Amino acid sequence: MNRTFSLFGGLSLTATAVLAPSLAFAHSGGLHVHGFLSGVEHPLADIDHLLAMMAVGTIAARTGGRAIVVVPSCFVAAMIAGALLGIAGIGLPSLESGIALSLVVFGAMMALARPLPLAVAALLTALFGLFHGNAHGLEIPETASGIAYAIGFVVATSALHATGALAALTLRRWPRAIRTAGVGTSLVGVALAAQVI
Repeated sequence: MNRTFSLFGGLSLTATAVLAPSLAFAHSGGLHVHGFLSGVEHPLADIDHLLAMMAVGTIAARTGGRAIVVVPSCFVAAMIAGALLGIAGIGLPSLESGIALSLVVFGAMMALARPLPLAVAALLTALFGLFHGNAHGLEIPETASGIAYAIGFVVATSALHATGALAALTLRRWPRAIRTAGVGTSLVGVALAAQVI
């Protein structure tokens, strides 16, 4: 019995090893996959984007009510507008400083004892969404499909917003933890701003 199982297992592994290269080419994907995966990777690979996206979700959850949808939606809409500018070759002035400042502001918003009103939170996240989107648009690889890349970074951004919101809701009983995370986010922003200057 063991010998039969061992033989079957060995044949399965051999067949898998032989067929794997041909299976890998079955879905080459070309530019579409490269563009989508690059778009997904960008917000996840850079600490500035990662922290900002998580912060927006946290701010939305702390603000409560309609903000859970409105604040991230404003960010994403502005991010898409900024990306379109970037794709057109138009870079916002002081782009890196704006991204660093977004971390300082978002961190401060998280660290406040009381959340800001919805209109203010939506306006600030939209403003900084322009900067983050512009960076995405300017950094699209030349070999990537622009639309696929944009879909990728919108998907990743939305997932990070949801993760930040979920973290804030989970830590609702420990507001000090969220406020401490906000201070940490602001400090990262200050460090990044110091590198840009």
